[in-house]
Amino acid sequence: MSDPRAAARAIDALRRGWPIRIGALALLPVETADAGRLAAFDPEGIAPLLLSAGRAATLKLANQREAAEPDAPVLIDRAPWLDFAMATALADPQLDLATPMKGPFRALPLIAAADAAAALRLARIAGLLPAFFARPAGEAEVTITPADIDAHEDATRLTIAARARLPVAHAEDAEIVAFRTPESPGEHVALLIGEPDGRAPLVRLHSECLTGDALGSLKCDCGPQLDAAIREIEASGWGILLYLRQEGRGIGLVNKLRAYALQDQGYDTVDANTRLGFAIDARDFGVAARMLELLGQRTVRLLTNNPAKVAGLEAAGIAVVERVPHFLPPNPHNEKYLATKRDRTGHQL
Repeated sequence: MSDPRAAARAIDALRRGWPIRIGALALLPVETADAGRLAAFDPEGIAPLLLSAGRAATLKLANQREAAEPDAPVLIDRAPWLDFAMATALADPQLDLATPMKGPFRALPLIAAADAAAALRLARIAGLLPAFFARPAGEAEVTITPADIDAHEDATRLTIAARARLPVAHAEDAEIVAFRTPESPGEHVALLIGEPDGRAPLVRLHSECLTGDALGSLKCDCGPQLDAAIREIEASGWGILLYLRQEGRGIGLVNKLRAYALQDQGYDTVDANTRLGFAIDARDFGVAARMLELLGQRTVRLLTNNPAKVAGLEAAGIAVVERVPHFLPPNPHNEKYLATKRDRTGHQL
């Protein structure tokens, strides 16, 4: 039996720098632990470093660079110079320019591959860098299985928590609906604009972007897209804005800011994500599909330039009868970002 509560406890432990166990692997998170905790976890100094293939490519491990997805697990041999400080530098690509890579680094045969992949996935869910010291034995605050993570992330467990009328700028006739699962701290939100009129609603899937939505960042087009979506739905007479708590294409706020720092070093948004060790897009559009189902809407017109959103909704059982373009003009700060979306992630701009 899977236990989503155990996964929630494991996420809390990782954010506090405590070791956990997933299946056959005891794991100490690099980002939130320290040298003292590493010494207690691995007194012999032999625990290898579990990283993603995206980071392994940075270490010039050619076999991993050629074969694996960026978020696939790679086990790095614990060389004598691979202490906690070096592990931190290997985990965080922001430090690549400041930290000489001593090397050479050697990839080990991967043990407990499913458990290792689950560890990197859990790090992403927790908003942490995908990097652990890993060993088959050791103390653990929480023990879980990959199935526990699946249960924690199961979109079908989402329920409506509350709803209320909410007049907003550009759409005074609106209702807000909040959704959550029992173990997750964040809520997803839907804004229902207008009244059902027998047509498929115009729907916008908008992923949370603190920097763009609240702070007016010019590096992306998220804030203007949010405002324009509300206007377009209002003008259509009936529709739904889904506000998904999937910051940074699913990697979290802190990791998104790390990606911004890499963009300042010259990497585009795709390479920044993969260099951090994450998939190009880690969002779960099954969450959006579940929200629409709970709202009684299984057929929609989708306001998007991203074919992946259409495919994600349809894979989860929502019929998309029309894709409605959602184009806004670029500014000097986001021209490269938009070009990358067009050229590397298939956005139809």
